Amino acid sequence: MSKKLYSGHTLRQIRSDFGLSQVEFAKKIGLSTAYVNQIENNNRPVTASVLLSINRIFGTDLAAFEKNDLDRVMQDLQEIFADTQFHSSSVGKQELHELVTRAPGITQAIMDLYGSLRSFHDREAIEDDLAHMNGAGEGSASLKKSAYDDVRDYFHYMDNYVDSLDRAAEKLSYEIGLPSGASKFDCLTRWLQDRFSISVEQHPDYQDTLIRQDDYTRRISIYRAIPQSTKNFLLGSVIAELCVKDLILEEVDRAKFKTKSAESIARLALRNYFSGALLLPYDEFLRAAARCRHDIQLLSNQMDVSIETICHRLSTLQRPGANGLPFYFVKIDRAGNVVKRHSATRFQFARFGGSCPRWNVHQAFEQNSNKFTAQVAQMPDGVQYLCMATSVTKHQPDYKTGERRYALGIGCEVKYADAIVYADGLDIDQISAPEPIGVNCRICPRDNCDQRAFPAIDKEPFIDPARRGIVPYRVSPSE
Repeated sequence: MSKKLYSGHTLRQIRSDFGLSQVEFAKKIGLSTAYVNQIENNNRPVTASVLLSINRIFGTDLAAFEKNDLDRVMQDLQEIFADTQFHSSSVGKQELHELVTRAPGITQAIMDLYGSLRSFHDREAIEDDLAHMNGAGEGSASLKKSAYDDVRDYFHYMDNYVDSLDRAAEKLSYEIGLPSGASKFDCLTRWLQDRFSISVEQHPDYQDTLIRQDDYTRRISIYRAIPQSTKNFLLGSVIAELCVKDLILEEVDRAKFKTKSAESIARLALRNYFSGALLLPYDEFLRAAARCRHDIQLLSNQMDVSIETICHRLSTLQRPGANGLPFYFVKIDRAGNVVKRHSATRFQFARFGGSCPRWNVHQAFEQNSNKFTAQVAQMPDGVQYLCMATSVTKHQPDYKTGERRYALGIGCEVKYADAIVYADGLDIDQISAPEPIGVNCRICPRDNCDQRAFPAIDKEPFIDPARRGIVPYRVSPSE
């Protein structure tokens, strides 16, 4: 091994998953209990021989020891403890690292508790707004985490890659003949008829429904006017329910969601995941993306899927032993609400609050749909990213229906720029001052930013009557 690997938290999690004490675990892999204890407390590195023993005895994927889960949890905790609205302590990075590595259960409990507190605080604010508008909230704010946030966190901490579904989708894709077929829609409809005796018909009227399945008549009705790529994706989601329902239920059970609502959202998200993997089978898509240097428009045209599906799929290419480039992907509406967020990078999305106005994903609304812009940006931790952004406009069924437009952001660390066509012309090696972006204003340490909406929550603002800049206040450093 080229470097010492300290991964006690992963070893502890494996032991916990199998319900073993340190004594029992040590006996199984042929080590002393004291040695296992030292590894779990990061006093000793995990050696290659220990890794091989764990893989042989427990079947654990060795890639689990190289994942960036610690970095992500650390980033999330830093955001949480920066919020002095709920505490008055000063917590350093070393303390957070100790907490994450030595007490993962307590770490998760803190994150869940903070999420619940934020949800409670936000719902109280909504009820206050309703009261001011002479409205009435339905009951008091409940102290629980949003089901959507629960599902988003599930995908966030598993690198947005679901191995069982991905492999099943890839196998079925070749069985159906999608990679070689002239029309994905024709392949899908023909296969549904042959395999399940389900016919697919296209109807001309929207009727508030894009797709409807009638089990009694064994007929699928799909809205004719939507783009072909959307029809393919919707059919893929139906096929997921028909073919891998048990796999999806296993994944949902393993995630241990706290509410039925979160379970139902997760089932839909996993069906959509399967659909994307079915239309873009892993190995073929990985090779195609590398060949065209991740030209998203070209991939969309060649593979007959939407730009959004291409972006999303690029963020899922994290199969152990066959990894693609580590991308983040985000989808934002006009109001700045994050509709989707996935990341195989260290790029930190805000779990609470808005995002940085300097980030080019917000500027995408000013561009024509499907036109990409590129930006080299630097986060406060010093890591630089190549950020690509575009906007997409969804189908409008009639004049009275409002236009739905979203911004899509996708990016990776700048060290991968040579493999990205959007880096051409940026002269990345000569960029001495990348765009300084942050997670959001709530926790951004850049006090001199002229785009600030408000001070960071761990800083005290004050007004200097003798001095006025673009931002009207100055801040005192946190204690």
